[in-house]
Amino acid sequence: MISTESLGKLILRLTVGVLLLFHGVHKLLTGIGFIEQMVSVHHLPSMLAYGVYLGEILGPLLVILGVFTRIGAALIVINMIAAVLLAGMGQLVALGPMGGYALELEAFYLFGAVAIFLLGAGGLSLGGANGRWN
Repeated sequence: MISTESLGKLILRLTVGVLLLFHGVHKLLTGIGFIEQMVSVHHLPSMLAYGVYLGEILGPLLVILGVFTRIGAALIVINMIAAVLLAGMGQLVALGPMGGYALELEAFYLFGAVAIFLLGAGGLSLGGANGRWN
């Protein structure tokens, strides 16, 4: 019998992982030049821009599959913090044009990943509920 806890964890993992993976695949197909530019503006090595692939492709894949889930979630958290620091600080306490929080998408991925990190993968994962780092 599938527990509601395992099902809830699966739904959370798939929602955060799949939706963020779309962003990563887009960057994989179109490049990360604009991220390299943002990193350079902050006087950081442009090589750091490639970390977006860890946070938007590897992290979501680990979360979706439920393998090293907490590590995948941590990669997403780091990615979202970097995204806010590089591009969103001016909107940190702002509302968007439709009245919602200006950084609601970043907040969703950040806090969704924090929840996954704290909860683990659950039983409906390749790593299993008791798998290492799940």
